[in-house]
Amino acid sequence: MERSIIEKAIEKFSELKVIVIGDAMVDSYLWGRVDRISPEAPIPIVTVTKQENRLGGAANVSMNLQSLGATPFLVSIIGDDSKGKKFQNLMVKNGLSSEGIFVKNDRMTTVKTRIISGGKQISRIDEEISTMVDLPTENMLFEKVRELIGKARIDIVLFVDYDKGVVTPGLIEKVVALAKERNILTAADPKIRNFNSYLNVDLFKPNFKEFTDGLRLNIEKTDLDKIKEAAEKFKKEHHIGLMFITLSENGVFISNGLTQNHFPAEVRDIADVSGAGDTVFAVASLSLAAGLPPKFIALLSNLAGGLVCERPGVVPIEKERLKTEAVKILV
Repeated sequence: MERSIIEKAIEKFSELKVIVIGDAMVDSYLWGRVDRISPEAPIPIVTVTKQENRLGGAANVSMNLQSLGATPFLVSIIGDDSKGKKFQNLMVKNGLSSEGIFVKNDRMTTVKTRIISGGKQISRIDEEISTMVDLPTENMLFEKVRELIGKARIDIVLFVDYDKGVVTPGLIEKVVALAKERNILTAADPKIRNFNSYLNVDLFKPNFKEFTDGLRLNIEKTDLDKIKEAAEKFKKEHHIGLMFITLSENGVFISNGLTQNHFPAEVRDIADVSGAGDTVFAVASLSLAAGLPPKFIALLSNLAGGLVCERPGVVPIEKERLKTEAVKILV
């Protein structure tokens, strides 16, 4: 592919407006060193040297979209708690709109705390509520999506489902129907609870575990024939436009029903895989909205996921770096 085509494609991301619906959270990091083992139990003692909070989950997808030049509108719920205030402060700090953020006193703000030593994650602590929101809250979220679609020319709607309860089958059905009515693309990054609820979406991006758990399959990650067969069956039954399955170290698989392609993983110096799925989903969704062909969607997303794995913690992809690396690899 020519250099000018790649650069033009990535630049087109800046024209796109995206609604992101899903489970937003705070990613908290404790960096430290391990010098000794606890006398109370055979576990390492971490002496903390640095602490940081970042946007995570659906908010990290929004950060990736923004970093790529697009305009994201995040629709989500946080708790009426101190962690929710941290989340709101991070939204302001990162220049993201909080228009679609609802504060509920019956919800807890999801926080994932990662403990890192020697450049590697050694433990994680999750604070969360995963019960699905009630019908009035579902309707409130849907009305906000409808309002945003009425106010801005939206190119694509993303469901970022971390299985914390913001995304419900009813919300999926109503939003997808509205998007189809308005000729707006839809994309989903699913988890198992709602796996079979994403009917008629234009892009469906599970990872291998989500795919096999969702279909209750017992197949190997290297068995591409069985993956292709199962993917095509699921795609047809659920009327999905593009199936895109990430296979971690084995790369990615993509199918539009006419052609199927498998691309091996880009060999990178892996520091941390946290957040790579968010980056892959953001790049794939923007590539679809920009009208790029499936092969280029897969290659560019695969590359972006590898790039963010080179840095510790959850970090968004950088547009200029993606462009530079894409030119090196894809030309």
